[in-house]
Amino acid sequence: MLYETNEHIDAKQMNPLALAYMGDAVYETYVRQLLLTKGRVKPNQLHRAATSYVSAKSQAAILKWLFEEELLSEEEVLVVKRGRNAKSGTTPKNTDVQTYKHSTAFEALLGFLFLQNRIERLEELITLIFEQKGKEERA
Repeated sequence: MLYETNEHIDAKQMNPLALAYMGDAVYETYVRQLLLTKGRVKPNQLHRAATSYVSAKSQAAILKWLFEEELLSEEEVLVVKRGRNAKSGTTPKNTDVQTYKHSTAFEALLGFLFLQNRIERLEELITLIFEQKGKEERA
């Protein structure tokens, strides 16, 4: 598997924005796979559905939920804090700075888990997130 090559990457020392870069791609892939398994195939339909998962606002809300439910380990909380406090040097276009920072923190967490080869934990969190999003959609 491709992620086995991550053994040469020290994610604990990596810039949190680089972790977020990786986490964004990882999360997007899981979301796309989920939407395809739900039978959505039209590009416009896929894009709209994906936005409810991958937008900065949605990711910030997911992170808030993870904290409220106390689903993160101490180490994961530290990664989130590093991601939240990272200086990106850019200003967000479609959201406020606080939401953008929390979204970046969420992505950094996923990137960290992926690059640490903690795929089981990554998928555990993503499964919980998808289940929660499903509950919200049905409510």
